[in-house]
Amino acid sequence: MKKNILWILALVLPFMGFFSSCSSDEDIIFDHERQQFETRADRILLEFIVPFGTTADEEIYITGPFNGDSTAIGNAAYLLTKAPKSDMKWGIYLDPSTFINGKTLADGFRFYSVSQGKEYTTKGEQAWHTDNPSVGTFTNIWGQRWESYYWSGDEPEIEHDGFVVYVDNQTGWDAITLYMWGDVNNLNGDWPGMAPTGTVKLNGTTWTFFDMGADNSGLSENLIFNNAGGGTQLPDFAFTIDRDIYLRVTESGVEEVEVEPSVKHDGYAVFVLDQTGWDDITLYMWGDVNNLNGDWPGMAVTGEQTVAGNTYKYFDMGADNSGLSENLIFNNAGGGTQHPDFAFTIDRDIYLLVTASGVEEIDPYNFKPSSGSHKIYINNQTGWNALGLYAWGEGLPELFGEWPGLTTYTSETIDGVTYQVFTYEGSGQEYHLILNNAGAGSQVDGPAITTGSDYFFTVTTSEWTAKSVKARR
Repeated sequence: MKKNILWILALVLPFMGFFSSCSSDEDIIFDHERQQFETRADRILLEFIVPFGTTADEEIYITGPFNGDSTAIGNAAYLLTKAPKSDMKWGIYLDPSTFINGKTLADGFRFYSVSQGKEYTTKGEQAWHTDNPSVGTFTNIWGQRWESYYWSGDEPEIEHDGFVVYVDNQTGWDAITLYMWGDVNNLNGDWPGMAPTGTVKLNGTTWTFFDMGADNSGLSENLIFNNAGGGTQLPDFAFTIDRDIYLRVTESGVEEVEVEPSVKHDGYAVFVLDQTGWDDITLYMWGDVNNLNGDWPGMAVTGEQTVAGNTYKYFDMGADNSGLSENLIFNNAGGGTQHPDFAFTIDRDIYLLVTASGVEEIDPYNFKPSSGSHKIYINNQTGWNALGLYAWGEGLPELFGEWPGLTTYTSETIDGVTYQVFTYEGSGQEYHLILNNAGAGSQVDGPAITTGSDYFFTVTTSEWTAKSVKARR
C-alpha cells in the first residue's frame, strides 16, 4: 500500500507545481462561458448555456411576465439564436421598452424548447431566472434540464390552485390576460387582469391556463380576455367557478370546447375526417419505402380521436418512419375504389378531409363541415324504373322524409355515366341510406354517410359501391 501512495505522489507533485505557477488573480474562463454575440448599446444581451441534450436545430424561446409568458412562444422576437461557433450557447437581444405591464426580467423568466419542453431544476420544479441586467450588457444564464429529461415527453402532473380556465389561444395577440367581474369585481387582479399561470400540453394542443384560486370556488364571474390592456378585448363570457373549463379564444370570441383523453401516438399521425361512405378505409403508402406499414391495400385504421369537436380516424406512422417522403393512397380496403396519390413527408401530424371525391388537407381548429346543398349521385343498376332514397339517423329527423323518402330527382351524366341525383341540406350528421323502388316493395340497404359532402354510388339489387368521382358543376 505504501508503494502505491508514493507512486501517486510522484505523479501529482509535478502538476501541483504547475498549478502553483499559474496566476490566481483571474478566474478560469471556459469556452462555453465566453461571449458569443456582440454587445449592443440599446439591447440586453442574454446568452443561454443550454441544458445537456440540446440539439443544434432546437427552437428555444424566452418567456416570462415581461412578454406574456407562454403567449410569447412562437413569437420570433423571443426566439433564441444558436451561436455560430458554439453548440452550447444560444443568444437573444431584448428591448426593455417592449416589456408589458411594467414588468422586468427581475419578475422572472424561463426558457422553453419546442421539442423538449420547459426548463426544470428538479423534477416538478420549473427553472425561473431573476437576473435583471441593463441595456448594453452581456449576461450568461446557465441552463438546467429540459422537461423531457424527467418525463421523456409526457406532460408532468401539475398541482393547480383551485379550478382552472384552460385556453386554446388562437388570437394572435402578443399577450393575453384575463379580467373578471361579478360576485367579486377585479377578481385575481385589476384591469387588464391576471397573467396566465402557465401552459400545459394536452392531446396535442398547448393550453394556456389560469388558476382561479381555491378560495374563489363557487363565485359567478364574467371573464374578459384582452390583449394585456392593449386596447382589444372580447365580450364577457359568464362562468361559475365550479369546474375546470376549456375555451377556444380567437379574435372574434370565446367558445367552450370538449377535451378528449390524451392519446399517445407512435410517431406522427395521419388524421382522417372520413366522409367517403365506404364500409372500410385503408391507407397504402409508397415512396422512399414502398409498402410502408403494409402491402396493398395498406394499413388499417389505428384508432379514433376527437379533435376540435370532430371525430377523426387516425393512422400512426411509426416513430422510425419520421422524415420519409411517401405517397398516400386511401382506398376502400382493396374493394376496387381508391383515391389519387397524396404526397406527404412524415415530419408532422396532418389532418385530411377524405370524401368520395378526393383528399384535402384541413386545419382542424378552423375547419367547419360545409353547409348548404349537397348531392347523392346514384348510378342505378337495379333495373327499377322508379326510385326512392330514404335516410335515417339515430335520434335524428328523417333526412328525406317518411318512407319511401325522396322520390324526385334529376339526372346528370359525368364521364359517360348517367346518375340519378338526390339533393339534400345539412352537415355533420350520420345517416344510413336505403334505396328502394319508390315504396313498391323492394329495397337495398346502403352505407352510413356523414352529411356535408357529395357522394357517388353504383347500386345494384344487392349492394352499394362507392365511386371516386369529382362532380363537375
